Amino acid sequence: MTNELPPLPLGDLPTRPMNSRDIATPDRVLVIVAHPDDAEFQCGGTLAKWASKGCVINHLVLTDGSKGTWDADQNTDALVEQRRAEQMEAARRLGSTGKVVMLGHVDGELQPTLHIRDQVAYWIRSTQPDVVLTHDPWKRYRLHPDHRNAGWLALDGIVAARDPHYFRHHGLDVHRPKIALLFEADEPDHVEDITSFVDAKVHALLAHTSQFITTHSIPADDDGTAAEAFGKRVRDQAEAVGSITGVARGEAFKILSNL
Repeated sequence: MTNELPPLPLGDLPTRPMNSRDIATPDRVLVIVAHPDDAEFQCGGTLAKWASKGCVINHLVLTDGSKGTWDADQNTDALVEQRRAEQMEAARRLGSTGKVVMLGHVDGELQPTLHIRDQVAYWIRSTQPDVVLTHDPWKRYRLHPDHRNAGWLALDGIVAARDPHYFRHHGLDVHRPKIALLFEADEPDHVEDITSFVDAKVHALLAHTSQFITTHSIPADDDGTAAEAFGKRVRDQAEAVGSITGVARGEAFKILSNL
């Protein structure tokens, strides 16, 4: 038997070089994710890079994170509050200066309903992002339904937010983002160079202390060794992406334009 660690939720490696690299730093972005920590795992380096250049980073987390434990006796109300605080701290560590909104839908039970599409469209109109980052809903063989459904909700929300006939009760101007970047992408074709920002990504991920055992493989009695090993795994993944895409350390996406 081996003591091999479970894989981190960092997405699959690209299989070929990218056609697109490093979009111009946007003024405002909105990252739409299923759970607390999804943004940090999937695009934390990109967010930190843009924040350092003055971009306003907004987070929209669709679920409450209440199933983020293997402990059957965990007080889930307490866990929800802890994960909310962790997400706020992680955003701060990335340099985010925008809103951190948690819609609070039950973890593991997210559905692409019209009601939640309404909520997503509201926050797109409210924050006016140039770029939306979210899960790729077309990812083949995806196991977690929340990631798949969060991607659909984000993209359907983009369509609704740009159209004046959707959700008139918002009382807000319509808004059309310029670009969507899909992480965990089935067919990535864009890379962001995060060489100088992978440490910020690791620092933000370590704010999610409730996930140390569940996801990070850091035991409660860690003397720092497991935390350092976790950081190395994140850096190694970024280097592996970079070796394929032509940068030292990277995060890969599917880029959608002409939205």
